[in-house]
Amino acid sequence: MSKISLLIAAIGMLAIAISPMKANFIEKKIINETKKELQAKGAHNNAINGVEQVALFWEKRDGSAAEFKQFCLDNAVKNSAELDATFNRLSEYLEVLFGHHNKISLQLKRNLHESTGEILSIDRMFGEYDPSAHFADDFFENKIAFYVLLNFPFHSLEEKNSKCKAMSRKEWAHARMGELFTSRIPGSVSAENSATWTAADTYIAEYNIYMGHLVDAKFNTFFPKEMKLLSHWNLRDEIKSQYKNKDGLQKQKMVYQVMQRIVAQEIPQMVINKNDVEWDPYTNKVYKDKKEIAATPEPNTRYEWVIKLFNAGKAADKYSPFYNTYIKRKFEAEMEIPQADVEQLFIDFVSSPVVKQVGKLIEKRLGRKLEPFDIWYNGFRAKSSHSEEELSKITRAKYPNAQAFKDDIPNILIKLGFDKKKAQFIASKIDVDAARGSGHAWGADMKSENAHLRTRIAPEGMDYKGYNIAVHELGHNVEQVLTLHDMDYYMLKGVPNTAFTEAWAFTFQKNDLMLLGLEETNPEKEAMEALSNLWNTYEIMGVSLVDMNMWKWLYANPDATKDQLKEEVISIAKDVWNKYFAPVFGVKDQTILAVYSHMIDNPLYLSAYPIGHLIEFQMSQAMKGKIVGTEMQRIVSEGRITPKCWMENAIGGKISGDATLNAAAEALKIIK
Repeated sequence: MSKISLLIAAIGMLAIAISPMKANFIEKKIINETKKELQAKGAHNNAINGVEQVALFWEKRDGSAAEFKQFCLDNAVKNSAELDATFNRLSEYLEVLFGHHNKISLQLKRNLHESTGEILSIDRMFGEYDPSAHFADDFFENKIAFYVLLNFPFHSLEEKNSKCKAMSRKEWAHARMGELFTSRIPGSVSAENSATWTAADTYIAEYNIYMGHLVDAKFNTFFPKEMKLLSHWNLRDEIKSQYKNKDGLQKQKMVYQVMQRIVAQEIPQMVINKNDVEWDPYTNKVYKDKKEIAATPEPNTRYEWVIKLFNAGKAADKYSPFYNTYIKRKFEAEMEIPQADVEQLFIDFVSSPVVKQVGKLIEKRLGRKLEPFDIWYNGFRAKSSHSEEELSKITRAKYPNAQAFKDDIPNILIKLGFDKKKAQFIASKIDVDAARGSGHAWGADMKSENAHLRTRIAPEGMDYKGYNIAVHELGHNVEQVLTLHDMDYYMLKGVPNTAFTEAWAFTFQKNDLMLLGLEETNPEKEAMEALSNLWNTYEIMGVSLVDMNMWKWLYANPDATKDQLKEEVISIAKDVWNKYFAPVFGVKDQTILAVYSHMIDNPLYLSAYPIGHLIEFQMSQAMKGKIVGTEMQRIVSEGRITPKCWMENAIGGKISGDATLNAAAEALKIIK
């Protein structure tokens, strides 16, 4: 997602169509009087209707009721010409603000992101500083927020989606301006919420299991002594890594047992992030020098943090008249797809008979019945026609440093179908840096600045992994450049959400061999990718359904205790499993879908993953046989409209799992 999109979403998130919330203290009489006077003066309809929006946020500290009325009378635009002029001027100012906020953040994080030497403590301190943190507070204080609220009406997601074809580009841009200020959360509430989120993130970041201290009934160990795995990510990845090992099944079963203990909060407190005892996750007994010792389970701390995060999210509800629940803020404001639609989309997908057929194929490939942890099966991998060693030899010679890759960007883009002039312009707007980590793309938010591509470059040159990442990130960067420089309105810069920019990144990445003058000759590669995409989407949809239903239950039971929440989450996880996974796996009442740490440190984000999978695959299917450069320029010109409208305009369809399911069904005819 573009930085401006993230900032706009964050402004709304910190705090879904307008709720019947009453104005803070401005009486209805004053509101009606103000509207009548504006109407008599011939003010623009936006301003007449916007009076009620201003009243929603106006507080005593902003002035008296009389001052409220006078502000509206003084600042209402008079006609369409003045509205257009105001919009254009605001857009210029916002590009300056957002652009420089972004530039400052980029430069302050440079030592964290690029290979500039040792990271110092002061680097982290400056890297954590957010220059836009007080944007909303400042703009309510100086009343610019009220000016925007007065003259640019907020439009609900339902309204925008129902007018996909009817809304002009200008109306879309005006609608995005009207979404700049959707909450006004007091600083004290924001600070408290931020502290809660940080503490929850720390709890998850320190939730490690020392695998070398896991034992069975005979005190056998199965993992390296100092292996430390973070829940859930590393535990899940350890299960994935064991499919290729002869003794992998035994290890997978042990890891799965650990996961079940975590979900049930039966895990002994003394084995979390500690390595001074042995633990048998099957019997749940703890030993010291092979002698059993007393151990108490974790006291439902996992669910206590969920309660705290729920309360933090709920605390912002009353300050968010447009998006008055955390659920609405995540789905309608951030993702711009209603939660009920997302849930039904997922249910339709996980209920498909194609999923069961893929499950049967996995059983056949494993030579055994499916285990619950096989939701993470990763065996759909076609052997490449080229070894990684061979490819790295080519990429190291071609790209000895970051400058060499930057110099080659015009050639890469021409090979993808961009004309020479456009390829050179796009390349001039992208800087390439040697990354400290694996790499990322950082877009610009004003035309005078360049996007940045970061990828890992070893002293001996860019290996194939670094090159593969660089091509992926280049897809992001090209989207960022096009949707900034070729967009008709600054407020429409970017794409609807992260799934759409990932689609371009993966499109570029899939062409990485072609860009090296090579081709993939394995006929199974595309079929394997289709099956892998389906299975990965199936798994994460199940997890997302648990996450969504947990939050719906919390809003229905806002005073629930951590103990009550634990029992409900376990019940929800079993219910989702029994409906959509038991028919495939042949075993009931599993809780594994509740193990994801995102549920604690990033609630309701999980749904973004499967949505991203579906959109990316739909886009890739729509792009088949077409020139990437030509299609990309046409499609990204849609800009940051809603996902529904974007998909209809770009590919003539809706967000759907059909492309993924159909491709998998075809793949089943090839892969046996």
